[in-house]
Amino acid sequence: MSEPTSRPQPRPRADFRRFRDVPTRWMDNDVYGHVNNVVYYSYFDTAVNAYLVEAGALDIERSEVIGLVVETQCRYFAPLAFPQVVEAGIRVASIGRSSVRYEIGLFAQGASDSAAHGHFVHVYVDRATRRPVPLPAALRAALEALA
Repeated sequence: MSEPTSRPQPRPRADFRRFRDVPTRWMDNDVYGHVNNVVYYSYFDTAVNAYLVEAGALDIERSEVIGLVVETQCRYFAPLAFPQVVEAGIRVASIGRSSVRYEIGLFAQGASDSAAHGHFVHVYVDRATRRPVPLPAALRAALEALA
């Protein structure tokens, strides 16, 4: 008989390096009156890519190197709903030659523990060939600031 595994727990704000407000939208709510689970991944993507654009590490129209998501996960602890503002915390858990693992916590405004948290992995590729490439220096610097 195997030992029971511990149940995932919400994460505190201190686990994350940067925060970005993500306003919920009317259409984010589902028939059950809270943000639908698939929308959380949109919040993840918004928080990370907005950070990269602001850090000068990503030009969504012209960067020769772009990140493709190859893995995602989300754990849910408390509902979020329109018209809340979500505070998305981000950090970088690991940086490889051409990949990075981002961890994101979604917090109700002012809450001390995450309503949800998860991760996604970007593999950085040449925009034209879609083949993995080493992380450019500006991108690596922006990522290291979140590690």
